[in-house]
Parts: sequence; structure tokens; C-alpha cells
Amino acid sequence: MGGQPPTYAFESRVWCVPGDAAWHFVTLPADVSDDIRARSDGGGRPGFGSVPVHVRVGESRWETSVFPDARSGCYVLPLKKPVRQAEGLEEGDAVTVEVTAR
Repeated sequence: MGGQPPTYAFESRVWCVPGDAAWHFVTLPADVSDDIRARSDGGGRPGFGSVPVHVRVGESRWETSVFPDARSGCYVLPLKKPVRQAEGLEEGDAVTVEVTAR
């Protein structure tokens, strides 16, 4: 699928995996996950099936990867602490996210 990859904009809620590390994530919507999976060949990728992405949340922009979540069937996006602090995000907050697969 040639050309520039699409940018997906969506709203999701911040959720957390309990524990000392307190990993925070947002879940990509099913339709966005399905499209990214189809465009990235769906499997055989290194890093547990991760897909590298460019992300924007508020004024924060960074490069990371989204990871498949077996429970939801969707990709999840990790939110690093510096991003959460810069954007004032906590568990349960609604957040608008823009994601572009790299």
C-alpha cells in the first residue's frame, strides 16, 4: 500500500497495569488496530508483533511502538511517565491520541 501511511486520531482512556513499574497505556480502537495490522503485514514482526509509530498527545510528540493485546485483540500504546507528566494525565483520564505507523 504505497504512499504515506494514514494518521489515526481517536480518544481513549488511560489505564494502568498495577505494580511497582505502574505501566500506563491507552488501547487503540478495533478499527484502527485492524487497519494498522493489515498495513503492517499483521505478523512476523520482531518485538512481540509490535509496530513502530509516531505519536502525538497534546503538545507531546514521540516515536515508540504499539503492541498487540491478546485480551482485547487491539494494539496498546504505552504512555511514558514524562509524557503523562507533561500532559497532566492520570489513570482513567480521557485522552486524544494521533498515531501514524512508521
